[in-house]
Amino acid sequence: MSKTSRTSLTVPAQAKKGSIIEIRAIAQHDMESGFRYTESGKLIPRDIIRVFTCTYNNVEVFKADFYAGIGANPLIIFTTVAVESGELEFKWVGDDGYEAVNRARITVS
Repeated sequence: MSKTSRTSLTVPAQAKKGSIIEIRAIAQHDMESGFRYTESGKLIPRDIIRVFTCTYNNVEVFKADFYAGIGANPLIIFTTVAVESGELEFKWVGDDGYEAVNRARITVS
């Protein structure tokens, strides 16, 4: 089953070569741990994002593994060095076929 969620990015559109840039990525996702129960006593199945990766011109620059203890709507903030103009790709992969991919372009001068 493929699921979708809303994801959002904050990436600078331009940067000077060699400068450190901050990137923010958030996914609106419940991150159900698999340890909670409904009011009627039924176990709520685990449904979490497991891996987040960012590639910069096809080179992995950041990766995070998530576990059941992570809160809903995970926000990732990290930095990388602006080396050249190109594309950043952000990929979220989780349980039950969940996948979200975003792309952003950056111009480096």
